[in-house]
Amino acid sequence: MTSQRHSDDTLLDAARDCVVEVGVRRTTLTDIAKRAGVSRMTLYRRFPDVGTLVRALMTREFSHLLSRVTPVGDTARTRLVSQATSGIRLLAADPLLRRVLDLDAELMLPYLVQRLGSTQRLVEEYLVHRIVEGHADGSIRPGDPAVQARLVLLATQSMVLSVRPATNGLEFEDLVGELGRFLDGALS
Repeated sequence: MTSQRHSDDTLLDAARDCVVEVGVRRTTLTDIAKRAGVSRMTLYRRFPDVGTLVRALMTREFSHLLSRVTPVGDTARTRLVSQATSGIRLLAADPLLRRVLDLDAELMLPYLVQRLGSTQRLVEEYLVHRIVEGHADGSIRPGDPAVQARLVLLATQSMVLSVRPATNGLEFEDLVGELGRFLDGALS
Protein backbone atom coordinates (compact mmCIF):
# COMPACT_ATOMS: atom_id res chain seq x y z
CA MET A 1 0.00 0.00 0.00
CA THR A 2 1.35 3.41 -0.97
CA SER A 3 1.60 6.00 1.77
CA GLN A 4 0.01 9.42 1.30
CA ARG A 5 3.50 10.92 1.12
CA HIS A 6 4.12 8.96 -2.07
CA SER A 7 0.69 9.26 -3.64
CA ASP A 8 0.26 10.06 -7.31
CA ASP A 9 -1.25 13.40 -6.26
CA THR A 10 1.94 14.26 -4.38
CA LEU A 11 3.99 13.42 -7.46
CA LEU A 12 1.65 15.33 -9.77
CA ASP A 13 1.67 18.34 -7.43
CA ALA A 14 5.48 18.37 -7.56
CA ALA A 15 5.38 18.06 -11.35
CA ARG A 16 2.92 20.97 -11.58
CA ASP A 17 5.20 23.14 -9.45
CA CYS A 18 8.20 22.28 -11.63
CA VAL A 19 6.37 22.91 -14.90
CA VAL A 20 4.96 26.23 -13.70
CA GLU A 21 8.44 27.24 -12.55
CA VAL A 22 10.59 26.18 -15.54
CA GLY A 23 8.33 24.71 -18.24
CA VAL A 24 7.99 21.14 -19.47
CA ARG A 25 11.26 20.88 -21.40
CA ARG A 26 13.36 21.95 -18.42
CA THR A 27 11.50 19.74 -15.95
CA THR A 28 13.25 16.47 -15.11
CA LEU A 29 12.10 13.42 -13.19
CA THR A 30 14.98 14.07 -10.79
CA ASP A 31 13.65 17.58 -10.06
CA ILE A 32 10.14 16.25 -9.54
CA ALA A 33 11.32 13.45 -7.23
CA LYS A 34 13.34 15.92 -5.17
CA ARG A 35 10.40 18.33 -4.90
CA ALA A 36 8.05 15.48 -3.94
CA GLY A 37 10.49 14.11 -1.37
CA VAL A 38 10.66 10.67 -3.00
CA SER A 39 13.40 8.64 -4.60
CA ARG A 40 13.79 8.71 -8.37
CA MET A 41 12.94 5.00 -8.44
CA THR A 42 9.62 5.64 -6.69
CA LEU A 43 8.79 8.17 -9.37
CA TYR A 44 10.07 5.99 -12.25
CA ARG A 45 7.89 3.09 -11.08
CA ARG A 46 4.77 5.20 -11.54
CA PHE A 47 5.81 7.43 -14.44
CA PRO A 48 8.49 6.15 -16.82
CA ASP A 49 9.19 9.57 -18.30
CA VAL A 50 8.34 13.26 -18.04
CA GLY A 51 5.92 13.06 -20.98
CA THR A 52 3.78 10.42 -19.30
CA LEU A 53 3.79 12.34 -16.06
CA VAL A 54 2.89 15.65 -17.74
CA ARG A 55 0.00 14.03 -19.65
CA ALA A 56 -1.35 12.63 -16.36
CA LEU A 57 -0.86 16.05 -14.75
CA MET A 58 -2.69 17.92 -17.53
CA THR A 59 -5.58 15.44 -17.43
CA ARG A 60 -5.90 15.77 -13.66
CA GLU A 61 -5.57 19.54 -13.59
CA PHE A 62 -7.98 20.30 -16.40
CA SER A 63 -10.52 17.74 -15.18
CA HIS A 64 -10.47 19.36 -11.72
CA LEU A 65 -10.66 22.82 -13.20
CA LEU A 66 -13.57 22.00 -15.49
CA SER A 67 -15.45 20.30 -12.64
CA ARG A 68 -15.56 23.72 -10.94
CA VAL A 69 -17.69 25.16 -13.74
CA THR A 70 -21.28 25.53 -12.57
CA PRO A 71 -24.08 25.48 -15.14
CA VAL A 72 -26.23 28.61 -15.30
CA GLY A 73 -29.47 28.88 -17.24
CA ASP A 74 -32.93 27.45 -17.59
CA THR A 75 -32.33 25.31 -20.71
CA ALA A 76 -29.71 22.75 -21.61
CA ARG A 77 -28.40 25.08 -24.34
CA THR A 78 -27.95 28.09 -22.05
CA ARG A 79 -26.29 25.88 -19.42
CA LEU A 80 -23.94 24.38 -22.02
CA VAL A 81 -22.98 27.82 -23.38
CA SER A 82 -22.45 29.23 -19.88
CA GLN A 83 -20.28 26.27 -18.95
CA ALA A 84 -18.25 26.55 -22.15
CA THR A 85 -17.53 30.24 -21.63
CA SER A 86 -16.82 29.81 -17.91
CA GLY A 87 -14.50 26.91 -18.70
CA ILE A 88 -12.63 29.04 -21.24
CA ARG A 89 -12.12 31.75 -18.64
CA LEU A 90 -10.77 29.27 -16.09
CA LEU A 91 -8.49 27.51 -18.57
CA ALA A 92 -7.12 30.75 -20.00
CA ALA A 93 -6.24 31.95 -16.48
CA ASP A 94 -4.74 28.63 -15.34
CA PRO A 95 -1.02 29.07 -14.50
CA LEU A 96 -0.10 25.57 -15.71
CA LEU A 97 -1.75 25.94 -19.12
CA ARG A 98 -0.40 29.46 -19.52
CA ARG A 99 3.14 28.25 -18.79
CA VAL A 100 2.84 25.35 -21.22
CA LEU A 101 1.51 27.67 -23.93
CA ASP A 102 4.21 30.27 -23.21
CA LEU A 103 7.19 27.90 -23.14
CA ASP A 104 6.17 24.58 -24.68
CA ALA A 105 3.22 25.24 -27.00
CA GLU A 106 4.42 22.61 -29.46
CA LEU A 107 3.44 19.97 -26.89
CA MET A 108 -0.19 20.83 -27.61
CA LEU A 109 0.18 20.28 -31.36
CA PRO A 110 -0.63 16.54 -31.37
CA TYR A 111 -3.98 17.35 -29.70
CA LEU A 112 -4.76 19.80 -32.47
CA VAL A 113 -3.66 17.89 -35.55
CA GLN A 114 -3.30 14.19 -34.72
CA ARG A 115 -5.61 12.94 -32.01
CA LEU A 116 -7.88 13.79 -29.13
CA GLY A 117 -6.36 13.50 -25.68
CA SER A 118 -8.06 12.00 -22.65
CA THR A 119 -9.19 15.39 -21.34
CA GLN A 120 -10.65 16.29 -24.73
CA ARG A 121 -12.52 12.97 -24.81
CA LEU A 122 -13.91 13.61 -21.31
CA VAL A 123 -15.11 17.06 -22.33
CA GLU A 124 -16.61 15.72 -25.53
CA GLU A 125 -18.45 12.97 -23.65
CA TYR A 126 -19.83 15.58 -21.27
CA LEU A 127 -20.90 17.77 -24.21
CA VAL A 128 -22.72 14.87 -25.87
CA HIS A 129 -24.81 14.39 -22.72
CA ARG A 130 -25.62 18.11 -22.52
CA ILE A 131 -26.57 18.16 -26.21
CA VAL A 132 -28.85 15.15 -25.79
CA GLU A 133 -30.50 17.01 -22.88
CA GLY A 134 -30.91 20.01 -25.19
CA HIS A 135 -32.54 17.85 -27.83
CA ALA A 136 -34.93 16.55 -25.19
CA ASP A 137 -35.91 20.00 -23.89
CA GLY A 138 -36.03 21.47 -27.40
CA SER A 139 -33.38 24.12 -26.76
CA ILE A 140 -30.78 22.56 -29.08
CA ARG A 141 -31.66 21.96 -32.72
CA PRO A 142 -31.83 18.36 -33.92
CA GLY A 143 -28.60 16.85 -35.13
CA ASP A 144 -26.04 14.17 -34.40
CA PRO A 145 -24.98 14.80 -30.77
CA ALA A 146 -21.46 13.48 -31.44
CA VAL A 147 -20.96 15.86 -34.37
CA GLN A 148 -22.42 18.82 -32.50
CA ALA A 149 -20.28 18.05 -29.44
CA ARG A 150 -17.12 17.79 -31.53
CA LEU A 151 -17.75 21.19 -33.08
CA VAL A 152 -18.37 22.80 -29.68
CA LEU A 153 -15.15 21.18 -28.43
CA LEU A 154 -13.13 22.43 -31.39
CA ALA A 155 -14.51 25.97 -31.16
CA THR A 156 -13.86 26.30 -27.44
CA GLN A 157 -10.50 24.56 -27.61
CA SER A 158 -9.25 26.92 -30.29
CA MET A 159 -10.19 29.88 -28.12
CA VAL A 160 -8.22 28.51 -25.17
CA LEU A 161 -5.15 27.46 -27.13
CA SER A 162 -5.08 30.61 -29.27
CA VAL A 163 -5.73 33.09 -26.48
CA ARG A 164 -2.55 35.09 -27.14
CA PRO A 165 -3.07 35.68 -30.89
CA ALA A 166 -6.84 35.90 -30.42
CA THR A 167 -6.49 38.77 -27.99
CA ASN A 168 -3.96 40.70 -30.04
CA GLY A 169 -5.75 44.05 -30.27
CA LEU A 170 -8.99 42.67 -28.84
CA GLU A 171 -10.32 42.18 -25.32
CA PHE A 172 -10.52 38.61 -24.03
CA GLU A 173 -13.96 39.13 -22.47
CA ASP A 174 -15.32 40.54 -25.75
CA LEU A 175 -14.12 37.41 -27.56
CA VAL A 176 -15.55 35.07 -24.92
CA GLY A 177 -18.89 36.89 -25.07
CA GLU A 178 -18.94 36.65 -28.86
CA LEU A 179 -18.05 32.95 -28.70
CA GLY A 180 -20.98 32.44 -26.31
CA ARG A 181 -23.32 34.10 -28.78
CA PHE A 182 -21.77 32.06 -31.61
CA LEU A 183 -22.31 28.77 -29.75
CA ASP A 184 -25.82 29.77 -28.70
CA GLY A 185 -26.75 30.59 -32.29
CA ALA A 186 -25.10 27.47 -33.71
CA LEU A 187 -26.99 25.21 -31.33
CA SER A 188 -30.37 27.02 -31.62
